[in-house]
Amino acid sequence: MAKISLKVNIAGRSYPLNVNDNEKEGVLAAVDTINNAIESLRKNYAVKDPQDLIAMTALQLLMKKDSNQKESNTSPDDLGAIDLALKALSEQLDQASK
Repeated sequence: MAKISLKVNIAGRSYPLNVNDNEKEGVLAAVDTINNAIESLRKNYAVKDPQDLIAMTALQLLMKKDSNQKESNTSPDDLGAIDLALKALSEQLDQASK
């Protein structure tokens, strides 16, 4: 499977990713979902720190995913595009805080 390089923008920061060619659309959709959730939280709560918004978004999306898995009996091993994007974001935040 061919790998491609993407630069995605999450919460105003750019993150380079290497993904399989067939995962590109899913990753881009996940980035849109994440950014929409961040913007919704920013509008509805008095939180301005991007890292706090990202953490709240991660919690919100994972809770939603867990709820959907229980309803559809999806395997917990099925990570999906959102999980890949959140893992990459988490690694970037870990590196930036060092």
